[in-house]
Amino acid sequence: MGIFWWAIFPYLMITVFVLGHIYRYQKDQWGWTARSSEFLEKKYLKWGSVLFHTGILLVFGGHVVGMLIPEAVTERLGISDKIFHTAAIITGSTAGFITLAGIVLLLVRRVSVKRVRKTSSFADMLIAVLLFLVVSMGLFNTFGFNLFVKSSFDYRATIAPWIRGVLVFAPDPGLMNNVPLFFRLHIIFAFAIFGVWPFTRLVHVWSVPLEYLGRRSYILYRSVGPVAKPVKEWERASGDVG
Repeated sequence: MGIFWWAIFPYLMITVFVLGHIYRYQKDQWGWTARSSEFLEKKYLKWGSVLFHTGILLVFGGHVVGMLIPEAVTERLGISDKIFHTAAIITGSTAGFITLAGIVLLLVRRVSVKRVRKTSSFADMLIAVLLFLVVSMGLFNTFGFNLFVKSSFDYRATIAPWIRGVLVFAPDPGLMNNVPLFFRLHIIFAFAIFGVWPFTRLVHVWSVPLEYLGRRSYILYRSVGPVAKPVKEWERASGDVG
């Protein structure tokens, strides 16, 4: 099972991620959308969306720094392991709380608001639950694990080299043998998100209209038909309306 979870499962999910996007783009371009439900409810969406998107960008950046930069590199830059670990806890916990607040608001919105719940698909609920699980476990691993468990576990000596091995197609499952349960579950659920991604509204991530940022002028909208002439009150009263 260790070989399956840490040497097969990641590539299985990545394969589904890539092929699933290709298939959906070819077969369901009309459904390639976030299917905005803002007109159904705005209060939860306003805060939940802003918090989640802001937090997830910070979390992604933190994972890139923490997982892809080897410990030897930061030491050469004069950043001790203690300083790096402390900074990771502070910044990671802050980003985690922001992201968790956002996904909780969005999940509550999807469950408690009747109109939103009625228009939600199984995929909508599934991806929301998976995101909640991944974010909450990640926050516990960053903040709660260090605060309550106080273990000497070092993810930079186990998970980080394993994930770098996955990226270069040379994973070492043995590195994950002594990794705490919640860290392993966090990773498994994260890869599961990659597996279901192509079949959910998350595909809208690849359709961000970045070209609009470079437009030289605004888009002008003009009426196609003739503009109706306003009727004055005295014309309405006299019936003299042409």
